[in-house]
Amino acid sequence: MAKRKVIIIGAAGRDFHNFNTFYRDNKDYEVVAFTAAQIPDIDGRKYPKELAGKLYPKGIPIESEEKLVELIKKYDVDECIFSYSDVTYQYVMSISAIVNAAGADFKLIGPKYTALKSKKPVISVCATRTGCGKSQTSRKVIELLMEKGLKVVAARHPMPYGDLVAQTVQRFAKVEDLEKHKCTIEEMEEYEPHVVRGNVIYAGVDYEAILKAAEKDPDGCDVIIWDGGNNDFEFFDADLSITVADPHRVGAELTYYPGEVSLRKADVVVINKMDTSGPEQIQQLRENIAKVNPNAIVVDAASPVTIENPSIIKGKRVLVVEDGPTLTHGEMKIGAGTVAALKCGAKELVDPRPYAVGKLAETFKIYPNIGALLPAMGYGKQQIKDLEKTINAVDCDAVVIGTPIDLNRIVKIKKPNTRIGYDLQEIGMPNLTEVIDSFVKKHKLKAKKAAPKKKGKK
Repeated sequence: MAKRKVIIIGAAGRDFHNFNTFYRDNKDYEVVAFTAAQIPDIDGRKYPKELAGKLYPKGIPIESEEKLVELIKKYDVDECIFSYSDVTYQYVMSISAIVNAAGADFKLIGPKYTALKSKKPVISVCATRTGCGKSQTSRKVIELLMEKGLKVVAARHPMPYGDLVAQTVQRFAKVEDLEKHKCTIEEMEEYEPHVVRGNVIYAGVDYEAILKAAEKDPDGCDVIIWDGGNNDFEFFDADLSITVADPHRVGAELTYYPGEVSLRKADVVVINKMDTSGPEQIQQLRENIAKVNPNAIVVDAASPVTIENPSIIKGKRVLVVEDGPTLTHGEMKIGAGTVAALKCGAKELVDPRPYAVGKLAETFKIYPNIGALLPAMGYGKQQIKDLEKTINAVDCDAVVIGTPIDLNRIVKIKKPNTRIGYDLQEIGMPNLTEVIDSFVKKHKLKAKKAAPKKKGKK
């Protein structure tokens, strides 16, 4: 029987994982190409032979999704596998229509074929949309486990935007590792909050190799946390699944792929940002959760902001810089920086769009609904340069930094500025402490006693 020819439609994340777990050594299929979308400058390269395996000695081309129909016809493709996230069902089925009209089958692959089984207990933290507060929930879960003396290792949803071979397995244990691995701003925003709190986080391309490395981490490993991203479902088979939902975008949990998958699979659903949402939004979200996952434990939570220097904001015309993906494909209209600016009595939120240069100007064209906020885009050196130029060109009194990292470490901001922090704050019962206590008891986890220090020679 002839091999079925396949194109994997992706965005440098789930696509590579689907290939590695299902197609890499599968002689019944030939993956002729990947396509790339969502993230700038990730097409025009190859999935390298070192990662593609013995069936692909020349590697696999990564083309722009714009060429999808052309590629289907060029290679006489049998099926296309949709493999990226945080998109509407309308969008998914529009791609399906394009694929079907070109003559190929359209498929989605589920966790049965892609979720890796760990030798360690696994807790997954996913979300219904980008920007729900998934990362701060992961940090809360890790803190609760570390308080019990347990060694926790996190693994993050992939963001391999550079040298794929070099990024096969990445370990981040200190801030210097961010520079060592040549991280983009988007990567730093996810990894830095973990390492500054003293826990190790892994990421990369090959999650089977990453899982093995995490299980044998040199600092020890009792529990693995899957720190999901882009509202994708987990790559590891989870013993406890937590999904974060956002009342600011109520309804999206039932209309975005694969956010609803994460919602339906969840053992625990965290309703976040209740401090900045209306009661009608929160109630509708509760009803939507109950409709598709009535057995889930629902934890109420807020996302209060902390402000480094409120005096820099009060009465001033400020530029608010927010997390990039949250504003772009996350489609949020407000972030932590905005909440802080309004709370501290900013005189005006200055619109950065007239001052945007280079790739940032392109970002505003691609995502016209961002509004008067500046996304901290930094997928490459040029974007970082354009971000710095734009911030310093804006006619404002001060800059409010609502990103999870210290942006001053990456770009030179020539105006007074202040950082905004935010952590998960649970409201009432049930809470994550109860959930983690139950998990620890179920898996009979006990803190390891530290080895006695060797006495030095006299």
